[in-house]
Amino acid sequence: MDAAGMRRSAPAPGSATAPSLPGGLLNLLGVAAVVLDSDGRIRLWSPQARDLFGWSAEEALGRYAARLLIAEEHFELALELFTEVMDSGKSWAGVFPARHKDGSTRLVEFRNMRLRGRDGAWYALGIAADEVVVREVERDLALSSRLVAQSPIGLAVFGTDLRYVLVNPALERINGVPARRHLGHTVTEVLPHVDTDLVQTAMRSVLATGTPLLDQFGTGRTPADPDRDHAWLASFYRLEDPGGRVIGVAVSVVDVTEQHHADQEVARARRRLAVVAHATARIGTTLDLEQTARELADTVVPDLADLAAVDLLDSVLPTRTHAPTENGPARFRALAVKAAYPTDALEAADPIGEVSRYEADRLVTRCVTSGQPVHIPHLRADHLHRIARDDAAAAVLARSGAHSYLALPLTARGEVLGALDLIRARNPRPFDADDLLLAEELASRAAVCIDNARWYQAQLHAATALQRHLLPQPPPNPPGIKIACRYQPAAVTGHVGGDWYDVIPLRDQATTVLVVGDVMGHGINAAATMGQLRTTARALVRLGLDPADILRQLDELIGELDDTIATCAIAICRTGAPCRIALAGHLPPVLHPESGPPTLLDLPPGAPLGAAATVPFTTTQVPLAAAARLILYTDGLIEGRDHGLGTGLEAILDELTGPRLPIETTCDHLLVTLTPRDGHDDITLLIAESQNDPCREEGLPEVTTS
Repeated sequence: MDAAGMRRSAPAPGSATAPSLPGGLLNLLGVAAVVLDSDGRIRLWSPQARDLFGWSAEEALGRYAARLLIAEEHFELALELFTEVMDSGKSWAGVFPARHKDGSTRLVEFRNMRLRGRDGAWYALGIAADEVVVREVERDLALSSRLVAQSPIGLAVFGTDLRYVLVNPALERINGVPARRHLGHTVTEVLPHVDTDLVQTAMRSVLATGTPLLDQFGTGRTPADPDRDHAWLASFYRLEDPGGRVIGVAVSVVDVTEQHHADQEVARARRRLAVVAHATARIGTTLDLEQTARELADTVVPDLADLAAVDLLDSVLPTRTHAPTENGPARFRALAVKAAYPTDALEAADPIGEVSRYEADRLVTRCVTSGQPVHIPHLRADHLHRIARDDAAAAVLARSGAHSYLALPLTARGEVLGALDLIRARNPRPFDADDLLLAEELASRAAVCIDNARWYQAQLHAATALQRHLLPQPPPNPPGIKIACRYQPAAVTGHVGGDWYDVIPLRDQATTVLVVGDVMGHGINAAATMGQLRTTARALVRLGLDPADILRQLDELIGELDDTIATCAIAICRTGAPCRIALAGHLPPVLHPESGPPTLLDLPPGAPLGAAATVPFTTTQVPLAAAARLILYTDGLIEGRDHGLGTGLEAILDELTGPRLPIETTCDHLLVTLTPRDGHDDITLLIAESQNDPCREEGLPEVTTS
């Protein structure tokens, strides 16, 4: 160990006798050698002496050294020192002013000693160097030695054979290995649990090119902390002597473990934020329950898990069963399953749409009954049997490599709706606290979206059930008329509308009233309003009122409802008489005679019910010849987002042109060919075919066609 506390290696075996290139330190010092005889005459004069003092060998040899090199004021002292060395044989070292050939005086550091020649004569050897150069070298060595020894940065020097030749105390602490066990060994021998191939490759590159490699990142474990991974930044520099000869590689090592962990934590936080942001944009794009569950599964796979399943308690769905008790079983309906890659583990999941019963000891049951996450970082065989639905499914999970599990309750507005199950198989990292935090955030956000979809679907279910309950059953064909009708809900989820139709045979057995209407808006309110109008219309029809009078009464009724508007068409068909029709803002009916082209009836349009307009309702008589058809419909049949009513009216006439199909087939044909692709509105279609020729009634205007 040197004076600065650094350990340096001993010379390699055989190096004392092995030839090698000269070092550069003596050249840097410019050490001069001069030999004097016992009289003080110069007998030998080295080239370095010429450089130091300015005199050539020819000029110096044979002359008295004191007279050549010493100023007169120092002459006596120089002779005393020379005499002392020659008489006593003791060496003398010190700084003495010497005269240069150019007449200047400079301080020179001397080392003087007595020598004995073969002839028995005594000689004096003087070794000299410029004192300024010696002091500079000493300062540089002292500075570098102290910096290396006291630096908190680990420092090492490797020879060209890539073996340690110097190690400072900081690197001893970093590696947990004393310096003596470094010296003469390679990195692989000292630190077997570090990526030494990377280190040695870097050193070879620096030795070959001379280009430093800075801040090379590496991780591993050292004897200083064998149970924890550390991170380091290492920089590599080639070492050369003053003559440019390559003598090794210097390596600086900084332990950046804490910074690395902090960076990893920041990266994990950013990943969590990115996943949450992605989930916010992706989950809940619709109010469809199954779609929302699939969006949740798609979000967590593969960013968080290799396998995910979304299961809702059957008790929270519209077809409710009893909710699970704290110590009882639970019934789940599987809504979504997702895997990050093709795997047999999907076979272990419950089939989508099926209801499965899990006993109280199952992990997913414990999750929903307690309302708390279930976190199993490392799965055992007994855990798999408490996750899978049966032993066969547990065996599939085991073969797939499932090793870590998370179950999160889907809780919204204080109610547990179901569970999100997560499994890792190929991902070697077990679920940790950060994963749990992220999964809880995603489950919480998704649960609100699922709850919104659940309540929306419950309302939709109620509105659909109400509307279907309020619509009449397929009516029997009344005397003198044949009826075909269709109702088709909107294709867009939740667009339950207020369309309705009605066929009302009167007691005289000769009159049938046809009603088609459309309440503006969608949802349960539109369906309820439709029910009120339909019921009222049926009552008014039985009073024997004219179609226009019925519409006036309905307009007064709907005026009592808040912001409600509806269109309606009423046709009263009596055997042997013209059909009487009145419209309230409704689309014109189509008249399709047996042997002629279909036409739109040019009827007074009236104003929509509830529009608070002064436009009167007018009844018009329309003769219906035998086999003529009267076609009533709502705007959902002909109006789409990509075309208007005019195009739709032309289309319905085009589809009716040509050989007539049976009345039921005509209904189906019009629905198939005319329904807009977006299906944004519900559709009502009613076709009445006359079985008798009518007679004209007095007092009513007759219709024209267009």
